[in-house]
Amino acid sequence: MSLADWAKNGWLRLHEPTKEEVTNLFEIVERDLKDAATKDLSADWKFGIAYNAALKLCTILLHSSGYRPEKNLAHYRTLQALPLILGNKHRDNADYLDTCRKKRNETEYDFTGGISAEEVAELMAFCQELKTEAKAWLKQHHPKLV
Repeated sequence: MSLADWAKNGWLRLHEPTKEEVTNLFEIVERDLKDAATKDLSADWKFGIAYNAALKLCTILLHSSGYRPEKNLAHYRTLQALPLILGNKHRDNADYLDTCRKKRNETEYDFTGGISAEEVAELMAFCQELKTEAKAWLKQHHPKLV
């Protein structure tokens, strides 16, 4: 399937991205990565903040591709669009982020103490790599948005 197919299914709608929007979203990513590194927060909360950075990176890619998710399953669809945008080599990354989404939801709504410091570090390192790749992809495919 393609993003256009997803739009035909009603999962996405068209979106006209702007440079200002992309810049603002990257600033949120930077803020969240900085905040997730704060020492005085629980691992659960740091993970949630790092997850938000990952979600924003996927949002940048999806919006820059000319789409935004419909409200139903918005986080899930944003994450699952990753391999459709960056290539099938990112299938495992989309699955990893979906696992992070579920863990974040559990520790946000159901119980505390479900996240380790190692999981936070892993997600933050993943975000740094994805940020680098997202910027390179934007420069190549949508240079006017950088």
